[in-house]
Amino acid sequence: MDTPARDGGAATGVRVVEVGARDGLQNEAARVPAAVKIELIERLAGAGLPVVEATSFVSPKWVPQMADAAEVLAGLRRRPGVAYPVLVPNLQGLERAVRAGADHIAVFTAASDAFNRKNINCDIAASLRRLRPVVEQARAAGLALRAYVSCALGCPYQGEVAVADVVRVAAALAEMGCDEISLGDTIGIGTPAKARAMLRAVAQAVPMPRLAVHFHDTRGQALANVYACLEEGVRSVDASVAGLGGCPYARGATGNVATEDLVYMLHGMGLETGIDLEALVEAGRWISGKLGREPASKLGRLKQVRSEKVRGEE
Repeated sequence: MDTPARDGGAATGVRVVEVGARDGLQNEAARVPAAVKIELIERLAGAGLPVVEATSFVSPKWVPQMADAAEVLAGLRRRPGVAYPVLVPNLQGLERAVRAGADHIAVFTAASDAFNRKNINCDIAASLRRLRPVVEQARAAGLALRAYVSCALGCPYQGEVAVADVVRVAAALAEMGCDEISLGDTIGIGTPAKARAMLRAVAQAVPMPRLAVHFHDTRGQALANVYACLEEGVRSVDASVAGLGGCPYARGATGNVATEDLVYMLHGMGLETGIDLEALVEAGRWISGKLGREPASKLGRLKQVRSEKVRGEE
Protein backbone atom coordinates (compact mmCIF):
# COMPACT_ATOMS: atom_id res chain seq x y z
CA MET A 1 0.00 0.00 0.00
CA ASP A 2 1.26 3.47 -0.94
CA THR A 3 1.12 5.38 2.34
CA PRO A 4 2.31 8.92 3.01
CA ALA A 5 3.22 8.25 6.62
CA ARG A 6 6.70 9.50 7.44
CA ASP A 7 6.81 7.43 10.60
CA GLY A 8 5.02 4.41 9.14
CA GLY A 9 2.29 4.59 11.76
CA ALA A 10 -0.24 7.11 10.42
CA ALA A 11 -3.90 6.22 10.25
CA THR A 12 -5.18 4.70 7.00
CA GLY A 13 -8.17 7.05 6.75
CA VAL A 14 -8.56 10.67 5.64
CA ARG A 15 -11.50 12.88 6.55
CA VAL A 16 -12.57 14.95 3.55
CA VAL A 17 -14.39 18.19 4.40
CA GLU A 18 -16.59 19.26 1.49
CA VAL A 19 -16.84 23.05 1.12
CA GLY A 20 -18.39 23.36 -2.33
CA ALA A 21 -21.91 24.32 -1.28
CA ARG A 22 -20.58 27.31 0.69
CA ASP A 23 -17.06 28.28 -0.34
CA GLY A 24 -17.70 27.02 -3.85
CA LEU A 25 -21.02 28.74 -4.53
CA GLN A 26 -20.70 31.95 -2.53
CA ASN A 27 -19.03 33.90 -5.33
CA GLU A 28 -21.28 32.76 -8.17
CA ALA A 29 -22.60 35.87 -9.94
CA ALA A 30 -25.99 34.32 -10.76
CA ARG A 31 -28.19 33.43 -7.82
CA VAL A 32 -28.30 29.68 -7.20
CA PRO A 33 -31.77 28.66 -5.92
CA ALA A 34 -32.00 27.25 -2.41
CA ALA A 35 -33.48 24.03 -3.81
CA VAL A 36 -30.37 23.48 -5.93
CA LYS A 37 -28.08 24.11 -2.95
CA ILE A 38 -30.08 21.69 -0.82
CA GLU A 39 -29.96 18.97 -3.47
CA LEU A 40 -26.22 19.45 -3.92
CA ILE A 41 -25.61 19.09 -0.18
CA GLU A 42 -27.80 15.98 -0.04
CA ARG A 43 -26.06 14.44 -3.05
CA LEU A 44 -22.68 15.03 -1.42
CA ALA A 45 -23.79 13.58 1.90
CA GLY A 46 -25.29 10.65 0.00
CA ALA A 47 -21.94 10.05 -1.68
CA GLY A 48 -20.39 9.49 1.73
CA LEU A 49 -18.83 12.85 2.57
CA PRO A 50 -18.58 12.95 6.38
CA VAL A 51 -18.59 16.77 6.53
CA VAL A 52 -20.53 18.99 4.10
CA GLU A 53 -20.30 22.69 4.83
CA ALA A 54 -23.85 23.86 4.21
CA THR A 55 -24.00 27.65 4.08
CA SER A 56 -22.87 30.94 5.59
CA PHE A 57 -24.70 33.27 7.96
CA VAL A 58 -22.93 36.40 6.77
CA SER A 59 -24.59 39.67 5.86
CA PRO A 60 -26.63 39.30 2.64
CA LYS A 61 -25.39 42.78 1.75
CA TRP A 62 -21.84 41.49 1.43
CA VAL A 63 -22.56 37.94 0.18
CA PRO A 64 -25.97 37.95 -1.56
CA GLN A 65 -25.56 34.32 -2.62
CA MET A 66 -25.87 33.25 1.03
CA ALA A 67 -29.02 35.28 1.79
CA ASP A 68 -31.02 32.03 1.88
CA ALA A 69 -28.88 30.42 4.61
CA ALA A 70 -31.76 29.74 7.00
CA GLU A 71 -33.90 28.31 4.18
CA VAL A 72 -31.11 25.99 3.06
CA LEU A 73 -30.39 24.71 6.55
CA ALA A 74 -34.07 24.20 7.32
CA GLY A 75 -34.64 22.31 4.08
CA LEU A 76 -31.90 19.72 4.56
CA ARG A 77 -32.72 16.10 5.28
CA ARG A 78 -29.74 15.51 7.53
CA ARG A 79 -28.05 12.14 7.42
CA PRO A 80 -26.96 10.56 10.70
CA GLY A 81 -23.21 10.79 11.13
CA VAL A 82 -22.79 13.69 8.69
CA ALA A 83 -21.74 17.11 9.98
CA TYR A 84 -23.14 20.24 8.33
CA PRO A 85 -21.05 23.19 9.54
CA VAL A 86 -22.08 26.76 8.74
CA LEU A 87 -19.83 29.79 8.58
CA VAL A 88 -20.51 32.70 10.95
CA PRO A 89 -18.56 36.00 11.10
CA ASN A 90 -19.78 37.41 14.41
CA LEU A 91 -22.27 37.05 17.26
CA GLN A 92 -25.18 38.17 15.09
CA GLY A 93 -24.36 35.48 12.55
CA LEU A 94 -24.03 32.91 15.33
CA GLU A 95 -27.44 33.83 16.72
CA ARG A 96 -29.03 33.53 13.27
CA ALA A 97 -27.37 30.16 12.73
CA VAL A 98 -28.52 28.79 16.09
CA ARG A 99 -32.10 29.94 15.41
CA ALA A 100 -31.93 28.10 12.09
CA GLY A 101 -30.88 24.87 13.80
CA ALA A 102 -27.12 24.82 13.25
CA ASP A 103 -25.14 22.52 15.52
CA HIS A 104 -21.70 22.92 13.92
CA ILE A 105 -20.11 26.36 13.49
CA ALA A 106 -17.12 27.62 11.51
CA VAL A 107 -15.36 30.92 12.14
CA PHE A 108 -12.64 32.60 10.12
CA THR A 109 -9.72 35.00 10.17
CA ALA A 110 -6.44 35.37 8.30
CA ALA A 111 -2.73 35.27 9.11
CA SER A 112 -2.35 38.56 7.23
CA ASP A 113 -3.17 42.00 8.61
CA ALA A 114 -3.63 43.34 5.08
CA PHE A 115 -6.09 40.61 4.11
CA ASN A 116 -8.08 41.01 7.31
CA ARG A 117 -8.33 44.77 6.80
CA LYS A 118 -9.64 44.27 3.25
CA ASN A 119 -11.95 41.42 4.27
CA ILE A 120 -13.29 42.32 7.72
CA ASN A 121 -11.99 45.84 8.37
CA CYS A 122 -9.56 45.03 11.17
CA ASP A 123 -6.12 43.57 11.81
CA ILE A 124 -5.26 40.10 13.11
CA ALA A 125 -5.35 41.04 16.78
CA ALA A 126 -8.73 42.74 16.49
CA SER A 127 -10.17 39.84 14.50
CA LEU A 128 -9.16 37.40 17.23
CA ARG A 129 -10.74 39.64 19.87
CA ARG A 130 -13.96 39.67 17.84
CA LEU A 131 -13.96 35.91 17.49
CA ARG A 132 -13.43 35.09 21.17
CA PRO A 133 -17.02 35.82 22.32
CA VAL A 134 -18.37 33.98 19.27
CA VAL A 135 -16.33 30.89 20.13
CA GLU A 136 -17.19 31.14 23.83
CA GLN A 137 -20.92 31.41 23.14
CA ALA A 138 -20.84 28.57 20.63
CA ARG A 139 -19.00 26.32 23.07
CA ALA A 140 -21.39 27.23 25.87
CA ALA A 141 -24.23 26.13 23.57
CA GLY A 142 -22.51 22.78 22.98
CA LEU A 143 -21.80 23.43 19.29
CA ALA A 144 -18.94 21.81 17.38
CA LEU A 145 -16.41 24.38 16.15
CA ARG A 146 -13.93 24.63 13.30
CA ALA A 147 -11.89 27.66 12.28
CA TYR A 148 -10.35 28.82 9.02
CA VAL A 149 -7.00 30.58 8.81
CA SER A 150 -6.75 32.28 5.41
CA CYS A 151 -3.50 33.32 3.68
CA ALA A 152 -1.44 30.64 5.40
CA LEU A 153 1.01 30.58 2.49
CA GLY A 154 0.69 34.06 1.03
CA CYS A 155 -1.52 37.15 0.77
CA PRO A 156 -2.75 38.97 -2.35
CA TYR A 157 -2.10 42.33 -0.66
CA GLN A 158 1.05 41.96 1.43
CA GLY A 159 2.74 39.08 -0.41
CA GLU A 160 4.74 36.82 1.91
CA VAL A 161 3.09 35.76 5.17
CA ALA A 162 5.42 34.87 8.03
CA VAL A 163 5.01 31.30 9.25
CA ALA A 164 5.20 32.70 12.77
CA ASP A 165 1.98 34.63 12.11
CA VAL A 166 0.21 31.48 10.94
CA VAL A 167 1.37 29.67 14.07
CA ARG A 168 0.27 32.55 16.28
CA VAL A 169 -3.23 32.71 14.79
CA ALA A 170 -3.76 28.94 14.80
CA ALA A 171 -2.56 28.68 18.41
CA ALA A 172 -4.93 31.48 19.47
CA LEU A 173 -7.89 29.74 17.84
CA ALA A 174 -6.95 26.45 19.47
CA GLU A 175 -6.65 28.16 22.85
CA MET A 176 -10.12 29.68 22.43
CA GLY A 177 -11.53 26.19 22.01
CA CYS A 178 -11.91 25.55 18.28
CA ASP A 179 -12.01 21.79 17.70
CA GLU A 180 -10.36 21.93 14.28
CA ILE A 181 -8.30 24.59 12.52
CA SER A 182 -8.13 24.61 8.73
CA LEU A 183 -5.01 26.20 7.25
CA GLY A 184 -5.83 27.77 3.91
CA ASP A 185 -3.76 28.71 0.88
CA THR A 186 -6.35 31.27 -0.20
CA ILE A 187 -4.68 32.36 -3.44
CA GLY A 188 -3.12 29.04 -4.40
CA ILE A 189 0.44 30.30 -4.22
CA GLY A 190 1.97 27.52 -2.14
CA THR A 191 4.30 24.73 -3.17
CA PRO A 192 4.80 21.38 -1.43
CA ALA A 193 7.97 22.42 0.42
CA LYS A 194 6.35 25.59 1.75
CA ALA A 195 3.12 23.78 2.64
CA ARG A 196 5.07 21.12 4.52
CA ALA A 197 7.16 23.65 6.43
CA MET A 198 4.10 25.72 7.39
CA LEU A 199 2.14 22.68 8.61
CA ARG A 200 5.14 21.33 10.53
CA ALA A 201 5.56 24.67 12.30
CA VAL A 202 1.88 24.94 13.23
CA ALA A 203 1.85 21.35 14.47
CA GLN A 204 4.44 22.34 17.07
CA ALA A 205 1.78 24.56 18.66
CA VAL A 206 -1.46 22.75 17.78
CA PRO A 207 -1.74 18.93 17.77
CA MET A 208 -1.89 17.50 14.25
CA PRO A 209 -5.28 15.77 14.83
CA ARG A 210 -6.79 19.26 15.28
CA LEU A 211 -5.42 20.54 11.95
CA ALA A 212 -6.86 20.47 8.44
CA VAL A 213 -5.51 21.84 5.16
CA HIS A 214 -7.36 23.87 2.53
CA PHE A 215 -5.65 24.40 -0.82
CA HIS A 216 -6.71 26.39 -3.87
CA ASP A 217 -5.42 25.20 -7.23
CA THR A 218 -4.57 28.53 -8.88
CA ARG A 219 -1.11 27.36 -9.93
CA GLY A 220 -1.86 23.64 -10.20
CA GLN A 221 -0.13 22.78 -6.92
CA ALA A 222 -3.08 21.77 -4.73
CA LEU A 223 -2.82 17.97 -4.93
CA ALA A 224 0.96 18.09 -4.53
CA ASN A 225 0.52 20.30 -1.48
CA VAL A 226 -2.05 17.91 -0.01
CA TYR A 227 0.32 15.00 -0.53
CA ALA A 228 3.15 16.83 1.22
CA CYS A 229 0.88 17.53 4.18
CA LEU A 230 -0.31 13.93 4.29
CA GLU A 231 3.34 12.97 4.60
CA GLU A 232 3.52 15.23 7.66
CA GLY A 233 0.55 13.43 9.19
CA VAL A 234 -2.49 15.64 8.51
CA ARG A 235 -5.67 13.59 8.12
CA SER A 236 -8.33 16.21 7.43
CA VAL A 237 -8.47 17.88 4.00
CA ASP A 238 -10.92 20.47 2.64
CA ALA A 239 -12.06 20.21 -0.97
CA SER A 240 -14.76 21.54 -3.28
CA VAL A 241 -16.81 19.37 -5.61
CA ALA A 242 -16.13 20.09 -9.30
CA GLY A 243 -13.42 22.53 -8.19
CA LEU A 244 -16.04 25.20 -7.47
CA GLY A 245 -15.07 28.45 -5.83
CA GLY A 246 -12.51 31.19 -5.58
CA CYS A 247 -11.86 34.21 -3.43
CA PRO A 248 -13.43 37.64 -4.03
CA TYR A 249 -10.44 39.28 -2.33
CA ALA A 250 -7.84 37.50 -4.43
CA ARG A 251 -7.93 38.38 -8.12
CA GLY A 252 -7.58 35.33 -10.34
CA ALA A 253 -7.75 32.78 -7.52
CA THR A 254 -9.42 29.59 -8.66
CA GLY A 255 -11.43 27.15 -6.65
CA ASN A 256 -10.31 24.68 -4.05
CA VAL A 257 -8.78 21.40 -5.03
CA ALA A 258 -11.56 19.38 -6.65
CA THR A 259 -13.01 16.78 -4.30
CA GLU A 260 -13.21 14.17 -7.06
CA ASP A 261 -9.52 14.48 -7.93
CA LEU A 262 -8.53 14.46 -4.26
CA VAL A 263 -10.56 11.33 -3.50
CA TYR A 264 -9.16 9.58 -6.58
CA MET A 265 -5.64 10.27 -5.31
CA LEU A 266 -6.44 9.20 -1.75
CA HIS A 267 -8.03 5.94 -2.87
CA GLY A 268 -5.06 5.26 -5.14
CA MET A 269 -2.82 5.64 -2.11
CA GLY A 270 -4.85 3.08 -0.17
CA LEU A 271 -6.28 5.70 2.18
CA GLU A 272 -9.88 5.22 3.21
CA THR A 273 -12.44 8.01 2.88
CA GLY A 274 -15.80 6.25 2.99
CA ILE A 275 -16.73 8.14 -0.21
CA ASP A 276 -18.39 6.64 -3.29
CA LEU A 277 -16.27 8.15 -6.04
CA GLU A 278 -18.79 7.51 -8.82
CA ALA A 279 -21.56 9.23 -6.89
CA LEU A 280 -19.22 12.11 -6.10
CA VAL A 281 -18.28 12.57 -9.77
CA GLU A 282 -21.96 12.53 -10.68
CA ALA A 283 -22.68 15.21 -8.07
CA GLY A 284 -19.94 17.36 -9.59
CA ARG A 285 -21.32 16.93 -13.08
CA TRP A 286 -24.83 17.68 -11.85
CA ILE A 287 -23.97 20.98 -10.15
CA SER A 288 -21.75 22.01 -13.07
CA GLY A 289 -24.72 21.45 -15.37
CA LYS A 290 -26.87 23.63 -13.16
CA LEU A 291 -24.22 26.35 -13.38
CA GLY A 292 -23.92 25.99 -17.15
CA ARG A 293 -20.32 24.87 -17.40
CA GLU A 294 -18.04 21.85 -17.34
CA PRO A 295 -16.62 20.57 -14.05
CA ALA A 296 -13.21 21.99 -13.21
CA SER A 297 -12.18 18.59 -11.85
CA LYS A 298 -10.01 16.43 -14.08
CA LEU A 299 -12.04 13.36 -13.18
CA GLY A 300 -15.36 15.05 -13.92
CA ARG A 301 -14.17 16.15 -17.34
CA LEU A 302 -12.72 12.74 -18.12
CA LYS A 303 -16.04 11.05 -17.35
CA GLN A 304 -17.84 13.64 -19.48
CA VAL A 305 -15.49 13.04 -22.42
CA ARG A 306 -16.01 9.29 -22.13
CA SER A 307 -19.80 9.72 -22.04
CA GLU A 308 -19.73 11.92 -25.14
CA LYS A 309 -17.52 9.41 -26.95
CA VAL A 310 -19.90 6.55 -26.12
CA ARG A 311 -22.89 8.57 -27.37
CA GLY A 312 -21.01 9.36 -30.56
CA GLU A 313 -20.38 5.65 -31.22
CA GLU A 314 -24.01 4.61 -30.70
